[in-house]
Amino acid sequence: MKINEAVVTLKDPMIRDIIRLIKIPSIIEENQSEKPFGNAIDDALKCALQIAEELGFRTYYDPKGYYGYAEIGAGESLIGILGHLDVVPEGDHANWTYPPFEGVLKDNKLYGRGTQDDKGPLVAALYAVKALMDLQVDFNKRVRIIFGTDEENQWRGICRYMKEQEVPQFGFTPDSSFPVIFAEKGLLQIKLKSTKASPVTIRAGNALNTVPESAQIACNDYIKLEKTLKKNGFDYENDGDEIIVIGRNAHAAKPNLGINAITRLVLALKEMGLKSPGIDFLSDKIGLTNYGELIFGDCQDEVSGKLTINVGKIDFSKHGEVIGIDIRFPVTVSKTFIENAIMRVAEKYNLIYDEFDYLKPNYMEKEHPSVAKLTQVYIDETGLDGTPLSTGGATYARAMKNCVAFGAIFPGQERVAHQVDEYMDLDFLIKAAQIYAKSIKALLDED
Repeated sequence: MKINEAVVTLKDPMIRDIIRLIKIPSIIEENQSEKPFGNAIDDALKCALQIAEELGFRTYYDPKGYYGYAEIGAGESLIGILGHLDVVPEGDHANWTYPPFEGVLKDNKLYGRGTQDDKGPLVAALYAVKALMDLQVDFNKRVRIIFGTDEENQWRGICRYMKEQEVPQFGFTPDSSFPVIFAEKGLLQIKLKSTKASPVTIRAGNALNTVPESAQIACNDYIKLEKTLKKNGFDYENDGDEIIVIGRNAHAAKPNLGINAITRLVLALKEMGLKSPGIDFLSDKIGLTNYGELIFGDCQDEVSGKLTINVGKIDFSKHGEVIGIDIRFPVTVSKTFIENAIMRVAEKYNLIYDEFDYLKPNYMEKEHPSVAKLTQVYIDETGLDGTPLSTGGATYARAMKNCVAFGAIFPGQERVAHQVDEYMDLDFLIKAAQIYAKSIKALLDED
């Protein structure tokens, strides 16, 4: 039996095990249990390890619940496959066609939070190795699938793994796009704060790395706000008690694909004559832009493209204002440049700068032998251009040296990670697993 055929025979159990994970709402809940990120994420970690054991892997569970891994093979060399089991919040259940934590199969698509990011691709990689095991491939190197738990927030799980455990010589993460992603922009997440009482009460947004789909406000002048929103062509709903501005979800790495409900609401408030440090900053320096040009100018490079900026969360009340921002900046631009630019502007608006999270840019030579192996497998399997790409996404490829992002989304495939009705097309999922299986085989054969 050939590798592609071996993967196809595993389709049904692969889907079954993805659904097992989808049913666990593994959203971060800090300080809610003895586990660092809450019971649900810990349940997902234990479930993934149980699946791996059922498939014949050796497994390890970090007693503190930060990470786990599944391993097969022998030898000194270690190939790593890094993925994560946590997911972003689902938002309003009413906006989903199918329940986000059920794993519904419909028209050859599997719906649910995590099907694209990252439970579906991670299980596909697990089954890719299983296919090689079934074919009795010689695992002359060890292949270790590392399960992270905090990727959507601050990466504490994978960082702890890298400090405590063996680091692979080469690895990939199935948490992005095909072909190979050889460069990832720097990621800086910040909070801008004011202690001055806000003239409005707004708490909107679920995560800094997601374009917010809605922003609601209780205010004293509904009529004027509605007129302003309507004048600007901003979608909204009035439920009698609140005005809800409607946007569209997207990943913060590609904010141009979404509609930011927070910035639309703030622009309307500014036009109504309301003023505050947060309202003034957001309307003057962010507005409807996606590339930070009002703060950083034309910030881009040839390797990784334009800087992007996303206002992911705000909390405005009588106690002050907090703005949560996600910035993805080009690999050749320094963090210092970004920090200095945003701090200069923040100071003008009497906002306090507070760094929340930072991930340095990731860059690996396109000509690296292992990158070339993955690239060639992708070309052979798809017939498509395999030239390695750059991205604004932040993946576990940054967590170690000699690691790249590789799939599982194909060119032209709808990207619905972090969005309502997230789903994975099963034909694409099987093809990704076949590519992973052949890529792992090529890495095993590499001198």
